[in-house]
Formats: sequence, C-alpha cells, structure tokens
Amino acid sequence: MKIEKILAVTGLMLSTCLQAGEAPTSSGLHVDTDNVVKEGAVVPIDGITSSGQPDRAALEVFSKSGYAAIIDLRGENENRGIDEKETVESLGMDYVLFPIESRAAINFENAAELDKLIESYDAPVLIHCGSGNRVGAMLALRQSLNGADDEAAIEYGKEGGLTGLEDVVKNRLVEK
Repeated sequence: MKIEKILAVTGLMLSTCLQAGEAPTSSGLHVDTDNVVKEGAVVPIDGITSSGQPDRAALEVFSKSGYAAIIDLRGENENRGIDEKETVESLGMDYVLFPIESRAAINFENAAELDKLIESYDAPVLIHCGSGNRVGAMLALRQSLNGADDEAAIEYGKEGGLTGLEDVVKNRLVEK
C-alpha cells in the first residue's frame, strides 16, 4: 500500500507543480470525466483510472493521454449514450466489455480476471461503470487478492469510486 500512496502523492505533486501556461491534468484513481475534458489530460495511478460513464470527449482525452484500453463494467443493456465500442476503437484503443451486473458478480473470481486483464496492458487503462461504484468494489477485491489487508483494500476501493457497494465488499472480504 505504501507504493500506491507514494505514487498518488507524486501524481498530485506533479499536477500542482505545473509550469505557468501548461494545462492542468486530472490525477487520482477515480476521476470526474467532465474535469478530464475540461483539463484536456489525465494521469493514471498504477496504470489505472476509474470513472463513471465517459462520453466521446472524455474518451478522446484518454486516447490522447496514452491509454491503451477502456474496460467497461456496465451490462450490455445499460445505456451509454454513445456507441462506446465503435468510439473507443476509432480512437485507437481496445474496448473490453467486462460486465458486472449484480452484487453476486462482485467476487474474487471476477476480481482475479480483472487483474489479469489490467496486467495484460503495457499502457494505462480506464475502468468504468455508471458511476465508479462497481469499479471501486472490484478494485478493492483486487487489492485484497494482491495482499492488502481488509482496511487498506476498502480504502483503495473508495479511492477508486466505491460508495454504495462497500457492504458487499466487506462481506466478500469476510468470506475469503
């Protein structure tokens, strides 16, 4: 967990120490896509950024910021407002649909699959759902799988957007 904190602080310092005239950059594990568009750039934490549903303008910024893939945790029938797959691929990134459609799908098996998927890329990835809540839940379980204690895993999940699914994460951590 120490390395994540060091990287987070470094990202924050970089974003606040920009020279005059340079555009600010969104930084942090979970970002607001409106701010990403406004600022025109985004900086991942440990190769990952979490968000709610991005629009085309936000996806363009992720592409320009060097992201390799967009991992979509929304279900196939959830309205995205755009043809996300087509948009992402037209911007030169991979689009990966990895639906987490229920509380039952927030589990260690899916967290392990998400971990493999994230690790398969040499460049940053955006992981999103509707708000970032599912992303945060999955990232918390991923941290646990990677050795974090329960408290640190939940905190990381919150940094990644975890809100209303915290009870599900806590239950999974107890079941582990």
